[in-house]
Amino acid sequence: MNPLPAGPTQLSPARIRCALLALALGGFGIGATEFVAMGLLPDIARDLLPGLSAESAEEANARAGWLITAYALGVVVGAPTIAAAAARWRRKQLLLWLLAAFTVGTVLSALLPTFELVVAARFLAALPHGAYFGIASLVAAGLMGPGKRARGVAFVLSGLTISNVIGVPLITFLGQNTSWRVSYLVVAGLFALTLLAVALLVPRQPGDPGATIRNELRVFGRVQAWLALLIGAVGFGGLFAVYTFVAPLATEFTRLDIALVPVALVVLGLGMTGGNVIGGWYADRGAVRAILLFFAVLIAALIGLALTAGTTAGLFAFLFAVGGAASALSPSIQVRLMDVAQDSQSIASALNHASLNIGNASGAFFGALAIGAGFGYLSPVWVGIALSVAGVLIAAVGFRIERRSFSFVPPHDPHPTTEPIALGG
Repeated sequence: MNPLPAGPTQLSPARIRCALLALALGGFGIGATEFVAMGLLPDIARDLLPGLSAESAEEANARAGWLITAYALGVVVGAPTIAAAAARWRRKQLLLWLLAAFTVGTVLSALLPTFELVVAARFLAALPHGAYFGIASLVAAGLMGPGKRARGVAFVLSGLTISNVIGVPLITFLGQNTSWRVSYLVVAGLFALTLLAVALLVPRQPGDPGATIRNELRVFGRVQAWLALLIGAVGFGGLFAVYTFVAPLATEFTRLDIALVPVALVVLGLGMTGGNVIGGWYADRGAVRAILLFFAVLIAALIGLALTAGTTAGLFAFLFAVGGAASALSPSIQVRLMDVAQDSQSIASALNHASLNIGNASGAFFGALAIGAGFGYLSPVWVGIALSVAGVLIAAVGFRIERRSFSFVPPHDPHPTTEPIALGG
């Protein structure tokens, strides 16, 4: 490992903050493009599936959930592919290409005329998602310095969580009062703005000159890496089973006015924002302990939601708790995966977001199955409980195997925090 050089390559605190804000702005745009469909699902269903919507609004909403599943699958495909193939690229250059791809894919999502084409566009728009968060997390870790990995990751993710407080509700409100297509055009504008911010504010940081696709893919030969991926892929479905269908849950089960759907999204986003900060701080003190703790809180919050969602107070209180617990898990799982991946840091950072989006896809898919089977709009909450319990059991198995083997010692500090950072564009 090369020590962080002294002298002119050191960045001022102000420059570091600006660079981190630019990276977080990308997370803000990703949060908007990923989650705005949740609040606009009934509007999208009526526009793209008019015949089915006239016959059964419930089935149309369930079918529209495929847009969310398609996006999640795009993340799963794009994250390891791009991260492994581009591990040698200069990280700033790669971030700019990824943001350009986000912009184009989101514009296509807004303009294409049929349900099938929009599903395909959502898949394409998602391909850069995991690679962006993975590379941005490595850059942030380098900017933050030794001992602050999880806080660097959490800062990048803060853009996503703040998006759920501000961006998603406002863009949802805009879409409800104009068109869901206008919402996606606004999101495309956010990505274009982020591209400019990253170009101007983020310092150059090299890729890994010794990286090869073969070396990066070695992560798939490590049992603990697979188990870490499964924690997110299964357990995070607990959040997305609820989040995907939060609009019909609020309007059809709790019987709230549709105007309160953005409020529900704000409450969920506030929980995610607070949870991300707490999770980043706690994960730097032990990722294993943090994962077990926050899964326990998530399961308890989902059970509370299932029991009280018929009331406005219960819905809002436990949406906040679900968002907070799930968001606190994200930096913990990211650090865990970076630890067990050893030298495959680029692909490991991206794979975390692939695994979380498998959770997104599975939560949306099984939630849609439950609704389509006639179990009602509360059923995705029970699906979420089952997925979260499965996630914590996988985590417990992985930690027990590791403890018995005594063969793994987490690195004190990962490679990304010790790479040189160059000033300039």
